[in-house]
Amino acid sequence: MTYRLLIADRSYSSWSLRGWLSLAAFELPVSLTETRMYLPGFRTDLAAFAPELTGAAAPRTVPILRLPEGGLLTDSLAIAETLAERHPEAGLWPADPVARALARSLVAEMHSGFSALREACPMNLRVAYTDVPVSDAVRADLDRLEALWESCSGLSRGGAPWLFGAYSLADVFFAPVAMRIAGYGLGVGTDAQAYVAAHLAHPLLRDWRARGLAQPEQPAYRRDYTTVDWPS
Repeated sequence: MTYRLLIADRSYSSWSLRGWLSLAAFELPVSLTETRMYLPGFRTDLAAFAPELTGAAAPRTVPILRLPEGGLLTDSLAIAETLAERHPEAGLWPADPVARALARSLVAEMHSGFSALREACPMNLRVAYTDVPVSDAVRADLDRLEALWESCSGLSRGGAPWLFGAYSLADVFFAPVAMRIAGYGLGVGTDAQAYVAAHLAHPLLRDWRARGLAQPEQPAYRRDYTTVDWPS
């Protein structure tokens, strides 16, 4: 029973990263198809992967997950929830009901929020910057992230590196924003920085980044800041 997943540029597509981690981090079998965003073949690749969805129903974004029996999911949160439902033994959500409820709340907020940080600091795993200006709106997003992370027992008690002890979908959904904090050199507190460092050291994320570096660059993602070595 193998899932099929369509992703785009590994260096830039934060939602592709979330979709892939939702499978790879929990050892769920997946076959990957890759495309390139903003290039002429992008829409063609989407249509080829999901030919049954046409017109207004046609997918416009990645990731797209095809279930073994043929159904399609075109949203990362829907992918995560469906996989957790189909594979309860894999531990995608925390086992404790209270922790699981908090994890779902955090994931939903990450899925729909933090627009200032997303706009100012698009994910780019190819380059790191220093002396990046931080607006009041971006600082508010960073403060909110730290408050959310501190609300999780795994981080606040200084134990395991992940938010709820074992790696979960909460960590999947915060992985790209951790990479933004690292790549743009954004200032956060000691506990939050330790959480970012855990993502930087995560073998799956390191492999994802390495494979992205082997793909052609998309110059539109570059920012005119001073560059430094990648933190990891």
